[in-house]
Amino acid sequence: MTPHLRAGVIAGIVTLVIDQASKLWLLYEFDLANRGVVKVTPFFDLVLARNVGISFGWFQNDGLLAQAALTAIKAVAVIVLAIWMARSRNWLATMALGLIIGGAIGNAIDRVAQGWVIDFAQFHIEIAGKTYYWYVFNLADVAIVAGVAALLYDSFRGVPAAKAP
Repeated sequence: MTPHLRAGVIAGIVTLVIDQASKLWLLYEFDLANRGVVKVTPFFDLVLARNVGISFGWFQNDGLLAQAALTAIKAVAVIVLAIWMARSRNWLATMALGLIIGGAIGNAIDRVAQGWVIDFAQFHIEIAGKTYYWYVFNLADVAIVAGVAALLYDSFRGVPAAKAP
């Protein structure tokens, strides 16, 4: 295993472990489901959201067929991304792919174990007496967004990674 690939695999594993640990702690130790909204700062709350859709709550459908289809699509995406990561010779791209894969697997574990993805972090801002809320998300989502941003940044640097599968 190349050093780049090793780093990407470690990034994926660390992402997966931190994501799952945070969700399990918030659900079973902190008991977020029974606490309701927990104000952390004036602009950030912890709140349990059961996301049966995909990123940012898109395509909400809790039917068994829809959940199976989303899980299958994620499985194919993870395989394609893993092949891309294995071929990559670029450290940043490999790390970014590891973050995306770890986040996708973390959310897939939720979907299989719970039937929905555990989301808990919510930013908001009050302007002129009206509160605007951002989507509720989790650490897997953060890793996926960071990985995609890193891939975009890397693509603008002009350093060839490896051809995507």
